[in-house]
This record gives sequence, structure tokens and C-alpha cells, in this order.
Amino acid sequence: MKRMVPDWQPLDSAVADDQLAAFDRLRRSCPVAFSGELGWSLFRHADVMAVLADHETFSSDVSPHLSVPSGMDPPEHTRFRRQIDPYFTPERVERYAATFRGLAAELVARLPDGEVEIMGALSHPFAARVQCAFMGWPDELHEPLRAWTAASQHATRHRDRERLAELAGEFDRIIRTQLDDRRAADSAPNDTTTQLLAARVDGRALTDEELVSIIRNWTAGELGTIAASIGILVRHLAQDQDLQQQLRVGLAALSPAIDEILRLDGPLVANRRRTTREVELGGRTIGAGERITILWPAANRDETVFGAEVFAADAHARDNLLYGAGIHVCPGAPLARRELEVLTAELLAGTRGILPAAPSVRAHYPAGGYEVVPARIVKPDSAR
Repeated sequence: MKRMVPDWQPLDSAVADDQLAAFDRLRRSCPVAFSGELGWSLFRHADVMAVLADHETFSSDVSPHLSVPSGMDPPEHTRFRRQIDPYFTPERVERYAATFRGLAAELVARLPDGEVEIMGALSHPFAARVQCAFMGWPDELHEPLRAWTAASQHATRHRDRERLAELAGEFDRIIRTQLDDRRAADSAPNDTTTQLLAARVDGRALTDEELVSIIRNWTAGELGTIAASIGILVRHLAQDQDLQQQLRVGLAALSPAIDEILRLDGPLVANRRRTTREVELGGRTIGAGERITILWPAANRDETVFGAEVFAADAHARDNLLYGAGIHVCPGAPLARRELEVLTAELLAGTRGILPAAPSVRAHYPAGGYEVVPARIVKPDSAR
């Protein structure tokens, strides 16, 4: 077999220090690029859409470990999505809105009048708390879940397979404890976790392995992407005072603006696929069984679709891949949108101004967004 010469080094510091800039360069110069770490990476919107529309050629079954339903193809994927999607309808999500609002208001009230680091003070705490609230988990899990997310991202970035296996075991034990507690309870709470225990696929109960996989996917995605999204949103609003003011006085719609900010600076970096046959993408011939990496922030900044970093929420909504597309479109999109809308609304209501502070520090692959987001908060009763 011919050894491929890498087109780029995804984990090189020149890429890691500013992933968006690197993705922009490669989209223009080498839009389908090979690397040893990621296989064939896609940077253009059209190529990503071609993959999302053809699950027969680009399989989602990419891991030796069970991944329900994101790592499945039809018809198996379809059977599980039929059970999962009802947990994220707008009507069901709205039941949690008041709880989310209370959590957001509490965290915003704790922000100091002055400079604060947003990721530690707001992003990670909110992500952990809303996920526990949605699943019906105790407050004692807030910090373990936050620590698990950070450790998982670090191990993935350093390709530490031994540590990733340990972390998978740790997370499985957290989930299994919640499942076992409900099974042992005389009267288990009627929360999302308890309801999953009653779910059926093809007339049978879900196995513990399937339940753990579903909850792991929900929680890992929630903790990482919601926290990253909040950091991106706060940084953007601090930099764009005109938009911040428009949102404060209701001249711009909040939810579409959030989607557009996150299109420009994506919280989720990549998803994987596997080719089932030889195929051509972007002028490159890719053999059967090859790894494909979809780079969402790259596709969502494609100038041929969106223009050059132009903020236009309404015009870009149709093509925005923030929550994916096709059969694997994110089932939790209504939940994520509501959480981010509530948090942003409470942040704007609980402050008089959000201003830039020290430079932000970008997160490294596989995380998106920022590790550190300093901002200067002006509270309503501030003398400044």
C-alpha cells in the first residue's frame, strides 16, 4: 500500500494555536487534506454536505465501541433515533426553561463587577448544572463532570489511549450508579434518566451498554459544546458592542444571533466517517475503508456560501451546519438552543455592559472555542 504524504499536521502548534485561521487557509489551498491523525479532512461546505447526504458511502460506524446512535447507520440508527428524538422536542425542552433560567440567573448574579474569567465562572458551571437538571442528577456531580470533560479533551488531544480507556470507565460508573439507584428506589423520580430505563427498541428494553452509550453521548456533547458556546458568545458580544446593544434593546432576535455567532466560531470541531467504497472528493481519490473527518468550523466559514466573515443571521440560517444536517443532525439542538438563549438573556439582563479584557486563549483540538475568556462585566448598579 502506498504511503500517503501528509498535506498538513493537525496537532502542530501553528494549527492548534488558531484552528480557525488554519482551517481558512486550507479551505482555500487544499480543501480535502490528508493527515496521519485525522485521515481525510474536509474544509468546504459542499464536500461536507456531500458526505452528510450519503450515509451509504460515508458510514458513521467508525469506532470499535458502541456509540448510540451517532456511531450507527440505518436501519439501526433509525430505530434508536425514533426513541431518542422525543426527549428533545421543543415542547419537552420548554418544561426545563424555568429551571435553566434560575441556574443562569444565579451564576450571572455571582459575576463580579469588573474583570472575570468567563469559562471558569460561567461556561463550565452552567453546562454541568443544566445537564444535571435535564437528566435529574444530583448537584454533587457538577464538579466531577466538569473535571471529566477537561481530562477527556486533554487525553484525546494527546492521543493517550490508556487514559481515555480509564476515563470511559469512570464515566460509565457515574452513569451506571444513576441507573442502579433508580432501579433500587421504591419510587424513582420521573426524570429523563428514569424514563430512559423504560424505553424500548424493537419491543425490548435497552441494554445497560446501550443506555450508557446514549447518556455518554448526550452528556459529553452537552458539557463540552455548551461550555465552549458560552465562551464564544461572551467573547463575541464583548468585541461587538453594536450587536450587544441591539440584543439588549430587542432590535435583533436572540436565538438567530446566537446561531450566527457560533457559525463564525464553532464550538464543535469535528466528526468522523468511514468510506465504504472508493470515492472522489474535491479532486482527491479516497479508497474504501478510509477515515473522513468533517471539520464543522471550516465548512461553516466557507466564503463561497457565507461570504468573508459577514454576520448575517437570517441570510445564513439555511446553510448553517452548527447542529449538522442529514440523518445525523443533532437531536439535542432544541435543548442546546434553549439553554444558550436563556443564559444569554440572563447575562444581558443582569449586566449593563460586557467589555473586552485581556486576550482570550483558544482551545486546542479536539475542543473548540476558548480555554480562557477574560471579560469586564459592568453590573446594573455599578458606579463605572
